[in-house]
Amino acid sequence: MANVLQSKRESSRFQILVEIAAHQPNLRQKEVANKLGVTPQAISEYIKELVVDGLVTTDGRMRYSITKEGVEWLLESAAELKRYARVVMEEIISHVSVWTAIAESDLVEGERASLEMRGGLLYANKKEKIEASGIVIASASEGEDVGISDLRGLISLEEGRITLCKVPRVQAGGSRGVDLEVLKGLLSEERMVGCLGIEALVALKKAGRKPDVLFGAKEFAVEAAYHGVSSLVVSVDEQIPGLLTRLESEGLKYELIDLTLG
Repeated sequence: MANVLQSKRESSRFQILVEIAAHQPNLRQKEVANKLGVTPQAISEYIKELVVDGLVTTDGRMRYSITKEGVEWLLESAAELKRYARVVMEEIISHVSVWTAIAESDLVEGERASLEMRGGLLYANKKEKIEASGIVIASASEGEDVGISDLRGLISLEEGRITLCKVPRVQAGGSRGVDLEVLKGLLSEERMVGCLGIEALVALKKAGRKPDVLFGAKEFAVEAAYHGVSSLVVSVDEQIPGLLTRLESEGLKYELIDLTLG
């Protein structure tokens, strides 16, 4: 879940920063207090914290401005909210009446089952101390698909890591100019692999790995991350700018590694 939703304090700090950014340098604390449903004194204390944390500056005359660090924190928090909202809209609301999961044990109609997301898939089981759960709508055997309704709690989902590997285009050496030892090391980690470009495909073949995704690697990386699945995308250099633009538009974090020899 997005950090700003995990506590009233973080949520209030986020909303106050938004108001400061929108109305700086003249912020009416009373109006913000009414909007957030708290007292002006509480707003004043929050602002003092923001100043101490270096997210806001003040000239001491009730004039406030958001700092570079404040903008970065605000953008990062907004991106987290966007990702969480996407999961809610696409994975929850659209299937709010009945969820489909994979039964990890025999489940009986009417019993409450625990829900976990692993490898981008939803599983229903009888484990204890799991926050999310739902009612089994029809009995299912282990390994079968099972319908779940009356969801309670939040399904824990960590964003998948994205690693981008740049290989030179054929005019600059192509797969012959790739550091295969570095590539093999990256491929030793358990994650899904996609590729963009013939040069990338051949480099993967030389490293002894067949890609899981050959077409649509940009969307694959985005969807995998949203479903908590880490991925590695090997791409010819000329495709990298478009891929970075796509990831940054979604607010997704990534690591870029240049595999070019020398």
